[in-house]
Amino acid sequence: MTAKDRLILKTARGVVASESRAVAGLSRTLDASFLKAVKILAACPGKVVLLGVGKSGLIARKIAATLASTGTRSVYLHPVESLHGDLGMIASDDVAVALSYSGETEETAKLLPILRRQGLPVIAITNNAASRLARNADVVLRLHVRSEACPMDIVPTSSTTAMLALGDALAVTLMTLKGFGRGHFARLHPGGNLGKLLNLKVSDLMHKGRANPVVKEGQSVADALGAMTATRAGAVSVTGRGGRLTGYFTDGDLRRCLQGGLAGLDVKISKLMTRRPLTVHPDTMAMEAARLISDRKIDNLPVTDRRTGRPVGIIDERDLLKEGLG
Repeated sequence: MTAKDRLILKTARGVVASESRAVAGLSRTLDASFLKAVKILAACPGKVVLLGVGKSGLIARKIAATLASTGTRSVYLHPVESLHGDLGMIASDDVAVALSYSGETEETAKLLPILRRQGLPVIAITNNAASRLARNADVVLRLHVRSEACPMDIVPTSSTTAMLALGDALAVTLMTLKGFGRGHFARLHPGGNLGKLLNLKVSDLMHKGRANPVVKEGQSVADALGAMTATRAGAVSVTGRGGRLTGYFTDGDLRRCLQGGLAGLDVKISKLMTRRPLTVHPDTMAMEAARLISDRKIDNLPVTDRRTGRPVGIIDERDLLKEGLG
């Protein structure tokens, strides 16, 4: 490793260590002010308005997005634009959250007295408790950052990381208080891979109809193999009285039976099938089926109707992997 390589790694590690200290220090200073801020936000009948300029503005945008995606109505407004007409987007039942490391950012500081006159509660996130921002706020959340991670102690690094962590703490705390769960999250995230994880059900992926091999208990191993071959499935569901699932037979079961001298083509499948197999239902989340298949180290699962117990499909590991659920 060259001297330049060592310098690169030393610098990078120093930045990570500095920002880690900032976040760790922040966690130790959460106090009654944080509790008050959360209670104000939780009781807000309107929306949460995030304000900030420069790097603080970028963090404010991210916090607004996180709040919105976890059940708290929120929007980011640029303080300059707010002073030139966008104040019309703010309602009297909103709450303002203003971010500024120094607390002396001119545009943000000018805006807060106006918001106070409109009756909005103001929550300040700053490192300076004596700043103009802090003086015009109902609640002050201090960052307690001692220095930035850059050698000149100028570039916003540790401070913006601490702001982001504090915003996430507010969002997740509110999410927990509101009982915002998986179902709520799924409705707000219908797209992308996250949407798949939260919305895709077994019924969306299972093989059904003619692609779902089923034989009766009285049929033979030869019949089961024929059904499996015709559908190119690696297993077959076995039914008893009323068409309810009573067993499951896989190509792996067949290999083990042949090796043990237990199987012949004329043997009834009921003698070799796995009784009371693990099953899933059409409304089971696909990610749950993927977890079961992975945990049990199996290739597929029978899908049964929740009410009748009849086999309505088969879900295969390959189909789950294609959707990124493996």
